[in-house]
Amino acid sequence: MTDAEQMTGIPDDAMRRLAEMRPGSPRALFTSDLTVNEFLLVREAGFHPLGLVLGSSIYHVGLQVGRWSKNMELDRLSEAMYHARELAMSRMEAEAEALGADGVVGVRLDIEFKEFGNDLAEFVAVGTAVKSDTGGSWRNDAGVPFTSDLSGQDFWTLLRAGYAPLGMVMGSCVYHIAHQRGLAALGNVGRNVEIPQFTEALYDARELAMSRMQAEAEELHAEGIVGVQLLALPHRWGGHTTEFFAIGTAVRPLRADHTIPPPQLVLPMSDG
Repeated sequence: MTDAEQMTGIPDDAMRRLAEMRPGSPRALFTSDLTVNEFLLVREAGFHPLGLVLGSSIYHVGLQVGRWSKNMELDRLSEAMYHARELAMSRMEAEAEALGADGVVGVRLDIEFKEFGNDLAEFVAVGTAVKSDTGGSWRNDAGVPFTSDLSGQDFWTLLRAGYAPLGMVMGSCVYHIAHQRGLAALGNVGRNVEIPQFTEALYDARELAMSRMQAEAEELHAEGIVGVQLLALPHRWGGHTTEFFAIGTAVRPLRADHTIPPPQLVLPMSDG
């Protein structure tokens, strides 16, 4: 591994690409995965794109076995899924830092299990690095560029409402859902009836994921979280083991006295 990779986790080829995109470079040319409408609204919000930034981590997800008849979190797998995403996110943030960005918008966080290893998965974070046209303090309390999974339209609306993104926050919980015993399963055939152990398992797992996401937002001193998604991801663990993943964008108010502008009315044209 080169010195650049050891410091930032960014390969040399990526560092050369970022150097060419950096403002002031003779070959400066931005790249972006924003749609045309998103690009327009990000520019209207007072930001310009610097370039597409990404982070990747191919991670070996270990094995942990749950008790067949017990609801329980598989903490080793929860830790693996969380750490792998953090590696990908931190490398994307390092690319944004290398460009001198104020933040990253439209972040996507994807997982793909690889055919060359049943326990190997690539975690990828990708988004568009942006910089404010007017300067000011847009970085979060940790001094790093903000990250947000909001679309360009939602980013524009958030700023118009008087809020700024602090960072993407997430919580993960891999949970083993107990099997029903044979007699209990047979007793439910043909009946409308709640299965308490399943309800409790799914409820607990979602609560763990949500509470971990909220803890991250509290560390950023956020006022709240917008755009929350609560996903159930089975991956390759079988029907009784599922990852519950909570993700959203932590936000802060721009200033206490901000008021949201009224909507603009478009009047129909008269025939005259």
